[in-house]
Amino acid sequence: MHIAVYSDMICPWCRIGKKNLSDAIREWEERSGAKVAVSEHAFLLDPTLPEEGLPFNSSMAAKMGGPENVKVMLEKVREAGAAVGVTFRWDRVTRMPNTMLAHRITAMVPEERRHEWVETVMIAHFEYGRDIARKDVLLELAGDLGLDADELSAGLDEGGGDEAVRQDLEQARKMGISGVPFFVIDNKYGLSGAYPVADFVRAFERIAQGA
Repeated sequence: MHIAVYSDMICPWCRIGKKNLSDAIREWEERSGAKVAVSEHAFLLDPTLPEEGLPFNSSMAAKMGGPENVKVMLEKVREAGAAVGVTFRWDRVTRMPNTMLAHRITAMVPEERRHEWVETVMIAHFEYGRDIARKDVLLELAGDLGLDADELSAGLDEGGGDEAVRQDLEQARKMGISGVPFFVIDNKYGLSGAYPVADFVRAFERIAQGA
């Protein structure tokens, strides 16, 4: 079974959904003995963001109809994350970053390290308030993972990863994906949203049975 995951690093429900997916895959593999391969694919939650991003609080308030609505929404996300073992520190998040550079690095990272890279970027944003629109921040995170930051920097300067991200965005458009997380299983079945673990496992069972 292969699962293509479309997500954005600034999407909190993507982080929750990806955590649930990982837990579901672990349960399914232990139960069935079957292996599940996962690939990471780019999606821009807000393609209108400037390269340098925007202030978090004011941009969220403008979208949500005021700071009180934002407060309610963020608390809902915090509680949902805590329920599955994922931390959100909204008090530390000050920027709404453009994630194009982060996605381009994902495309340049070896396939087997991409999940780890995406998770690291999400942790940096949601738990430590790092500005993941900044090249220097991203390269520091890459170096912390033992990736070659100098090579990645040179690759970004040469346009590395740009075409791969554009292809992901175009493929998402063709499939009609308008929100993430979105999971495509075996190029046949699409699941939209932060599914609970049990729902993922039931979907795996139905697919394995050819339903």
